Amino acid sequence: MVFEVKNIRKSFGETEVLHGISFQVESGKALGLLGRNGAGKTTTIRILMDVFRANSGEILMDGKPFDRSKYQIGYLPEERGLYPKKTVIEQMIYLACLRGISKKEASDNSKKWLKRLEVSEYENKKLETLSKGNQQKVQLASTLVCNPEIVILDEPFSGLDPVNSQILKDVVKELIQQGKLVIFSSHQMAYVEDFCENIAVINRGNIVLNGELKEIKKDFGKGRVIISSENYSLEELKQKCESIFSQMVIVKDIKKDYLILELKENYKKNNLLEEVLKTDIELEHFGNYEPSLNDIFVAKAGE
Repeated sequence: MVFEVKNIRKSFGETEVLHGISFQVESGKALGLLGRNGAGKTTTIRILMDVFRANSGEILMDGKPFDRSKYQIGYLPEERGLYPKKTVIEQMIYLACLRGISKKEASDNSKKWLKRLEVSEYENKKLETLSKGNQQKVQLASTLVCNPEIVILDEPFSGLDPVNSQILKDVVKELIQQGKLVIFSSHQMAYVEDFCENIAVINRGNIVLNGELKEIKKDFGKGRVIISSENYSLEELKQKCESIFSQMVIVKDIKKDYLILELKENYKKNNLLEEVLKTDIELEHFGNYEPSLNDIFVAKAGE
């Protein structure tokens, strides 16, 4: 399956909040849908879910208009929506039946997912008696109980400790391997890097970055190198680079363990290395700069 969002615009009153959003997701791959608070992620997701209608644009599945009635969609919202006074199992069965599956299948699927997420012991407990982390796992089980082809996860790791986060990570990877179409939204960039081959970054209602994460990282790091020294602090090394190598590089940033240098036009990494080796700098690290997704996100979605 290939799911396409093409030139979606959405206004509330006279205020347009989405200005022509476009991106694509393929089965067996996860898309990281990223953006700051208020950027337009939730509005976009609600349009995909048919909670809102777009003012213009298209949503396509395999090149044809997307008919939501033909697909099971599992949606985990950032704002949790289960019933605290009801038992876990009864509301999971109820929600699954609302999505059109039989009561027996709903019961079987509920128990399967509660077991997979290691919360079977709470199936007859009221949701409000569970810890926040276990409530989150129940919420995820409810998202997957209808065996959806399309899975939309909005901040799924909220409230989870490292052990439960690993369980959830394993489940998400299994969904991707099973060929599910997965849209993953989170401010925790390390998780996005774990799962997502592709990303789309929304800023102020516009897509400001879209494509394969590996290629985006390659392009973003192009022409930049990292350097650190065994005999100079980073601040001292910065001063030396700015005084000795100013014709070749610009110091772009100081990280915890190294400097990021940007090569000026007509200079390459080896040119810089040759000059560094002529000095008293004892190199600890020297090589290509590979940006983190967090660095890329700040650069594209920051003010």
